[in-house]
Amino acid sequence: MSRVNGFLGRRDLLKFASVVGIAATVFGDSFWNTEQTAVADIHPDNPNPVSSNEAIRRLLDGNQRFIDQKRKYPDQSLERLRLVAKAQYPFAAILGCADSRVPAEIVFDQGLGDLFVVRVAGNVVSDTVIGSLEYSTAVLGSQLIMVLGHRRCGAVAEAIKNEPLPGRIGLIVEGIKPSVENVKFRTDDNIQDAVIANIQYQTEKLQESSTILAKLLREGKLKIVGACYDIDTGKINIID
Repeated sequence: MSRVNGFLGRRDLLKFASVVGIAATVFGDSFWNTEQTAVADIHPDNPNPVSSNEAIRRLLDGNQRFIDQKRKYPDQSLERLRLVAKAQYPFAAILGCADSRVPAEIVFDQGLGDLFVVRVAGNVVSDTVIGSLEYSTAVLGSQLIMVLGHRRCGAVAEAIKNEPLPGRIGLIVEGIKPSVENVKFRTDDNIQDAVIANIQYQTEKLQESSTILAKLLREGKLKIVGACYDIDTGKINIID
């Protein structure tokens, strides 16, 4: 398989995924588990890797600039555009809610090529989400994944209501319900307690559902953290 700028070629990666899919169908789980281990050994030739702790610092510093309205709008020049067109080295991956009020690059004051962002209502972990984040870490070299929820999340509120929903909206809510079924409401704000519980649940699910991410975690090459965005103040807090 060819590599471009130290990365596994995107076309070759897709071909590889197709072959794995066919082989998994023929040979079953044993083959797939072997291939997952092989993919986990793919690492980019990142000239300037950013540690998980440094990535968290950059994100929180950027968020503070956003709150203080002292944004630097980094990495948004024409020169940066041309640079990342050749190769990308995002220093962090964000699994965030699709809510229009929580655009990651803006609230963290980051620019082109800085963040690998996956957004879905309720910041719900699914197979597609896991695959995207495996790519950002095992292939692109991000050493931090942040699961970013937010106050007054509508998807979480619907999960608490536990009422029928039209179309496929219910699929999103079903992915949140396990987090709120056993939540211990600690404050008068039940939705916020559930939001925190959902962030923690999705963070744990992400760690437990991927052999690739689990391997990087064991090797100390990845950290997965939860965080919550306050849509009233713009502040982001890490969830312990």
